[in-house]
Amino acid sequence: MSTTIDTLRFATAGSVDDGKSTLVGRLLHDSKSVLTDQLEAVEHASLSRGKDTPDLALLTDGLRAEREQGITIDVAYRYFATPRRRFILADTPGHVQYTRNMVTGASTAELTVVLVDARNGVVEQTRRHAAIAALLRVPHVVLAVNKMDLVGYAEEEFDRIVADFAGHAAGLGLGSFTAIPVSALAGDNVVERSAAMDWYAGPALLEFLEGVPVAADPADAPARFPVQYVIRHGDVRHYAGQLVSGALRVGDRVTVHPSGATSEIAGIDALGEPVSAAHAPRSIALRLADQRDVSRGDMITAGAAAPVLTQDVTADVCHLADRPLRPGDRVLLKHTTRTVRAIVRSLGETAELTANDLGRITLRTAEPVALDDYAVSRRTGAFILIDPADGATLTAGMARVSAPV
Repeated sequence: MSTTIDTLRFATAGSVDDGKSTLVGRLLHDSKSVLTDQLEAVEHASLSRGKDTPDLALLTDGLRAEREQGITIDVAYRYFATPRRRFILADTPGHVQYTRNMVTGASTAELTVVLVDARNGVVEQTRRHAAIAALLRVPHVVLAVNKMDLVGYAEEEFDRIVADFAGHAAGLGLGSFTAIPVSALAGDNVVERSAAMDWYAGPALLEFLEGVPVAADPADAPARFPVQYVIRHGDVRHYAGQLVSGALRVGDRVTVHPSGATSEIAGIDALGEPVSAAHAPRSIALRLADQRDVSRGDMITAGAAAPVLTQDVTADVCHLADRPLRPGDRVLLKHTTRTVRAIVRSLGETAELTANDLGRITLRTAEPVALDDYAVSRRTGAFILIDPADGATLTAGMARVSAPV
């Protein structure tokens, strides 16, 4: 009998030279998730760079520019599995100028591993990466204190760094985190627990990753169905898209946003076949009992927990573009399948946001948008701002909304 195992999406982050790529490479290597030809390629590349042993960082530094410079400049995705769980990992850049890449990698992660060099402790980039984890509401954070071999595996050095990080995390509202002392280069506490740190009674990193609870099932959340296509068959209309959260059933009473029109689900098709119910994240086509004016970008919801319909949006953001964002800028706000015109009203006390800046902004949209608070739903609380002139992505936003009274 086969056993179904779940999937954990996680990201790594840390300052330059903290050893992120080496840690990920060690994780892949020691969990026997590296193909023979991959390891041979790494061994050859390592020898060409004058190293006697394989540089495991090269398992994730996939771009030629990264291999030549010995740094990570893009998000490297890797997929691997153990008997207990499947993993999708994103090894994100450490340089401040690539903060936006970390936002991309961590935006869908259920866990972030923040690396710290035991010799340097918590530095500015550590604090920045912790802020991003808090901003993105990543459910679980691991503080991996790396290079413990270079500080003599000293418990007091580990405790000092953990206390420093804890103080900063509390100020960010980050909540709890799990601290693990490791040496990626030597393999201590990465896949197997290390005898060199017998004072540490917790799990190795992989052991923790295998056991940490994954995010709640999206099917248990309130039903949210952004309409992507309207399909007409004569006088009958089907509304197609992905059910991003919750469940819908034939006979459910639903509301269409932003119009507020109500109806009943008369039919649900999945893969061209009728079904009585659908659960997120399934792609489906709905048929309503009444002829309603439903268009691409509308959102169909069910149940009492309705999204907030608003034209005034407050959000935490990471600015992604080289072009600055300033008050008064006219942009397009894309939320799920809906795109509306908007104007930037304020950036707090900041005059402008430049590439990789974090901030809080307010916007006024030309039409109402059905938003959930990002802390409640990362799918329907997120949006992007787009340059209307050339379609370039400007800013990633995480909405802060209050539930309707």
